[in-house]
Amino acid sequence: MKILIVDDEPEMIHQLKKTLSEQQYVVDTAVDGEEALDKIFDNTYDLILLDIMLPKLDGFSLLTEIRKGKIRTPVIMLTARDSVEDKVMGLDRGADDYLPKPFSIAELLARTRSILRRTSGNKTPLLMTEDIVLDTITRKVTKGKKPVELTMKEFSIFEFLLYNKGRVVSRFDLAEHVWGDEYDLFNMSNFIDVHIKNIRKKFETSNIIKTARGVGFIIEEKE
Repeated sequence: MKILIVDDEPEMIHQLKKTLSEQQYVVDTAVDGEEALDKIFDNTYDLILLDIMLPKLDGFSLLTEIRKGKIRTPVIMLTARDSVEDKVMGLDRGADDYLPKPFSIAELLARTRSILRRTSGNKTPLLMTEDIVLDTITRKVTKGKKPVELTMKEFSIFEFLLYNKGRVVSRFDLAEHVWGDEYDLFNMSNFIDVHIKNIRKKFETSNIIKTARGVGFIIEEKE
């Protein structure tokens, strides 16, 4: 499941991204409304966590634009403005839920799970390339219908590459997704390469994940 966090508070983004990543969600971030709008129209998300008070384009205006664009991704409004009028305005413009700051992480996770359960019936939980299938719900991987056992880190790497299929993913982005703040660029620089090598070995092919020399890795779209 892929979630976009839209907030201009660095500490809030850091905390939410860390928490959601630990729950095995794939997380993108945007710090203003215009950046968020570009990402929403360029990517597919399962959920958007949207602050109201944003630079360049406020949350209400952003929500209006994406609903005009026929994007039905569920949205949870996150804001320090907890008046009834603001809540009604957000819901009227297409928000699915409203959570005033400060909120507990436990409550946010519960609402996130609830919305994703309601909407998951409209989207396949399966990510695929060639004869390999990854189930984001059961967290099982098969190749030619035979199970492939991946470690937690290997699963996170492979899932992230599949979510970004057709695009090169940098080593840094992979490391940030899998290890978060625990990643040390100088002491752990070969960790990604070791895990990629192990994944290729388990799939018995080096063609699934290709190396973009000097940049990162890619799972290519197949015609």
